[in-house]
Amino acid sequence: MNYNFFAVISRMKYINRWALMRNTIQENLSEHSLETAYIAHVLAVMRNKRHNGRVNPERCALLAMYHDCTEIITGDLPTPIKYYNPEIRDAYGEIEENAKNKLLSYLPDDLKDEYSDLFVPTEGEKELWQLVKAADKISALIKCLDERNMGNNDFVKAESSTLASIKKLGCAEADEFLEEFLPAYGLTLDEQA
Repeated sequence: MNYNFFAVISRMKYINRWALMRNTIQENLSEHSLETAYIAHVLAVMRNKRHNGRVNPERCALLAMYHDCTEIITGDLPTPIKYYNPEIRDAYGEIEENAKNKLLSYLPDDLKDEYSDLFVPTEGEKELWQLVKAADKISALIKCLDERNMGNNDFVKAESSTLASIKKLGCAEADEFLEEFLPAYGLTLDEQA
């Protein structure tokens, strides 16, 4: 029997983000997920090294890789719409659950349990998912910075609201990332060398 899970996952590269914004450079879901995984991994490492954490950085990165996979089916619903009111948020949660189940149906039965908790946060991995959420927002902030650095002022408001949402998380590792790593995103390649 043939299973199309990974063929469907590979379609992440066709899902563009920031649909309501004028983009200087398009960002697709695959690019965003990889960047989020890099950031989630370092946030977990920082938690362990600096804050006496006991989280698994590799698992955190893996969760980040898959965190938006349901958007292959649902598309990237813009944040202002997704969280407009509780009814829309709840309905979208149900849509995401259906999308998760659809994705899982593309796997052989003996593999489904290995993937079922990669798409939607679980209580058992709450701490990891908090780091993934912070990494997701940091990735969005980096996109805003990139766009603004290219002269696209359409992202100025998104940048300030995204930064505020990161600060609101109260995640020490995210704050440290912003302080230690974010300034380099405004440098040219020559300045980074």
